[in-house]
Amino acid sequence: MTSSSPRISLIVATYNWPRALALVLASVRAQRVLPFELIVADDGSRDDTRELIERERALLPVPLVHVWHEDTGFRLAAIRNKAMAAARGDYVVQIDGDIVLHPEFVHAHTVFAQRGSWVQGSRALCSEALTRRLLDGAPAKLGLLTPGLDNRVNALHAPWLSPFVRGERTALRRVRGCHMAFWRDDLLRVNGYDEAMEGWGREDSELASRLCHAGLHRRNLKFSAVCYHLWHRQAGTDAVARNHERFLQTVREHRTRCALGIDQHLSPAERVA
Repeated sequence: MTSSSPRISLIVATYNWPRALALVLASVRAQRVLPFELIVADDGSRDDTRELIERERALLPVPLVHVWHEDTGFRLAAIRNKAMAAARGDYVVQIDGDIVLHPEFVHAHTVFAQRGSWVQGSRALCSEALTRRLLDGAPAKLGLLTPGLDNRVNALHAPWLSPFVRGERTALRRVRGCHMAFWRDDLLRVNGYDEAMEGWGREDSELASRLCHAGLHRRNLKFSAVCYHLWHRQAGTDAVARNHERFLQTVREHRTRCALGIDQHLSPAERVA
């Protein structure tokens, strides 16, 4: 990492799955280049998650911050905003609490970060059987040839290919909040996630749309920031239709800011700035 590299705040969103979070945090400790800080954005987990984080804090040589709020339903937008408000780095890389990282993951983001853009990352998918083996503690070196991977091409670590990836250029398709990155001041400019969007679905696309409307361009990162998504059952989809309509409204009205966003969690000095 050079003196001009961004200070990365790595934000990990979690909810009541400490066994998976333990795998993720172990992969953070194994990074060749550590993040500036690690923030766990906790959407109301029980005490066993807090106890895990306390143990991990003693093992991680960078600050580990636990941002928590009460469990009143799926409020991922709100807890991510709170974590982003607490961040002290200038570049935010967000993943979910079931995303296991390649040892070069953080370094890849320091190299790929570019002003005027936000980043959509990719991930390989672990099968249910592979996920169970990992959660049970079975030794498994994750890589391109690991049995039990889907989207296997996304497990290819070939950084020299990353600059040639084009992919989607808008926020309309293939936006996945489980692996994204942003400059923190860009997030403040569009007011972060829209906390009016509760329940699973479309909150990431809505944020990405406002970033694009604000003049930022999308860049797709493959083959260097490799990561592996643990298998789990799909979240409930009751809120998808409502959230999708809010996303479409943002697209139609070319919105660049949301009303209920990150600013309510900022210090008075940052709000004035």
